[in-house]
Amino acid sequence: MQTRRLGRSGLNITELAYGNWLTHGSQVEEDAAHACVHAALDAGITTFDTADVYAGTKAESVLGRALAGQRRESLEIATKVYWPTGEGANDRGLGRKHVIESCHASLRRLQTDYVDLYQAHRYDSTVPLEETMTAFADLVRSGKVLYVGVSEWRAEEIAAGAALARDLGIQLISNQPQYSMLWRVIEAEVVPTSEAEGVSQIVWSPLAQGVLTGKYLPGQAPPADSRGGHASAGGSMKGYLTDDILTRVQGLKPIADDLGLSMAQLALAWVLQNGNVAAAIIGATRPEQVHDNVEAAGVELSSDVLTRIDEVLGDVVERDPAKTSRG
Repeated sequence: MQTRRLGRSGLNITELAYGNWLTHGSQVEEDAAHACVHAALDAGITTFDTADVYAGTKAESVLGRALAGQRRESLEIATKVYWPTGEGANDRGLGRKHVIESCHASLRRLQTDYVDLYQAHRYDSTVPLEETMTAFADLVRSGKVLYVGVSEWRAEEIAAGAALARDLGIQLISNQPQYSMLWRVIEAEVVPTSEAEGVSQIVWSPLAQGVLTGKYLPGQAPPADSRGGHASAGGSMKGYLTDDILTRVQGLKPIADDLGLSMAQLALAWVLQNGNVAAAIIGATRPEQVHDNVEAAGVELSSDVLTRIDEVLGDVVERDPAKTSRG
């Protein structure tokens, strides 16, 4: 497993990171979650991403238990703050009270004294950016957070956050956007701005929530044991399950076959061709999925292959920069 530097920082992360957005604490039992985490560790993945809101805070606890006993210095643990974690008026957003309290709660659930990366899960237009960045800076100086990042921020928000971070003597080093062959909205504005500001992308949903694995077929209902067939988890991916998109995705299979790759491996390798991407986050409900995905690490795709992919997908690709932020 290769590593990449995150932004202009000294932090190295594995180019495939393991995330537990829709799995731990909800979609799979805890023993299965632990098995997937250990499969990731065995494959050389040391970067793990979660958030306080996942599974109503349960996902952080599951990950903390799964990583118990591992050498802490050998791991890079990332979590996030913004979405509601309680019923109180201050149990949400990026105000100082919630940022500090949420960090403390995340540390308890993750069973660690610090997180390597603490991320603003969305931009909060109701709170002065100075307040949020000052709270982040205080967490960095206290040793509870090593680096700070954001998720799904627009280009101008990233630039403003990076400038404030510099003024406060800390670094804003990452953004976590959705990015895949089908969802390329960051390419026009977010990526160029991030490159100028020394910010890397840690991308989520590189498989378009499983659609790019090819297991969803046009004209057919999603498999009952798949994310698309899950009553709650499948709700977030309905926009991908159209016959037009699924037909185009099936057209990627000959490309993957020619390269000796699975469709999932092709999709992961594709996002890693972007020089501003430091890592692609993978999730799993079974260890075998981890084993398959890690084979994408280090794969280089030629310009001819990238052109073939663009031709196959055509106009089903979403590129509108206005869809960058969905908070």
